[in-house]
Amino acid sequence: MIIVGFDPGLATLGYGVIKTHPRQKTEMVDYGIVSTPKDENLAVRLAMLEKGVKQIIDTYKPDEIAIEELFFAKNVKTGIAVAHARGVILLTAIKECGKIFEYTPLQIKQALTGYGRAEKIQIQQMVKTMLGLKGIPRPDDAADALAVALCHSHTNKLGGLFSL
Repeated sequence: MIIVGFDPGLATLGYGVIKTHPRQKTEMVDYGIVSTPKDENLAVRLAMLEKGVKQIIDTYKPDEIAIEELFFAKNVKTGIAVAHARGVILLTAIKECGKIFEYTPLQIKQALTGYGRAEKIQIQQMVKTMLGLKGIPRPDDAADALAVALCHSHTNKLGGLFSL
């Protein structure tokens, strides 16, 4: 099964692609970012994100897509921009794949480390270890997206509890 994980962002959207095999180690297929220029207007940036997300889905033809839910406590303006980006991901993913699952940051941390309050470096180390990588994936947005995909691969066994 191929799973694409997305870490939403307007300036930098992370993606991670993994392939799971029954009774075998999960493998990393690809990871990276889709970035948009800060000096461009919102509508153009969202269109750029849609194009990038569609290209990722068209390239890897995932069986399922996992997306991190929003969490922001302080900067509402940033949260709104990320919410716009997340909306583009959700719309594109449902149209192109149809199987979408959402996870909170707490659920992702719990799935990868067993502790819902794990630090970012702990999550990155687990991504590296679980996928047998030589180093921590960079940038952080891509590592976070791989963590979302890994969370889904572990949670997937529970059925449709987290699907939209």
